Amino acid sequence: MIYKFRIVLDTLEEVFRDIEIHAEDTLEDLHNSIVQAFGFDGNEMASFYLSDEEWNQGEEIMLFDMSEGEAESVRMMNETALDTVFDKENTKMIYVYDFLSMWTFYVELADMEEAEAGKSYPNLMYSHGVLPDNPPEKNFESEFDKDDFDEDFYEDGLGDNFIDIDDLDDLDLDQLN
Repeated sequence: MIYKFRIVLDTLEEVFRDIEIHAEDTLEDLHNSIVQAFGFDGNEMASFYLSDEEWNQGEEIMLFDMSEGEAESVRMMNETALDTVFDKENTKMIYVYDFLSMWTFYVELADMEEAEAGKSYPNLMYSHGVLPDNPPEKNFESEFDKDDFDEDFYEDGLGDNFIDIDDLDDLDLDQLN
């Protein structure tokens, strides 16, 4: 079985690639195809994230295990076959390449069909748009509002050790203990 994916850069301009790949291949194989299709050097960290229909980010599947044994079970790209995470009901994932630059892509399973005899896979079927020089800017706003602190937190004395981020210049390291 061949999976056909559309990988769309998270930007206002339309920049996407269509890739077809064996359903039995791994997420690492898809990662390598995406890196090649968009012209990255492939030397950066990357992860896939399970996603629902509204593109909400779910469980992470990593290229390299960076947990240093702290996490109970880490899912790895090279151990995760495409057909174990994609099917007719689960068609979307988020892909992030280079965690310093945060190149973010929406990966969607567009079609499933039989392999064509004599055709090699993975295959870049279509390329649209040019990758910008820099990743699109992200708006990392928190839903948390400083004014939402519960007053009881401070009245009960729990907030006495709260450090004001604006006063870090005056903070002596001994004050942290």
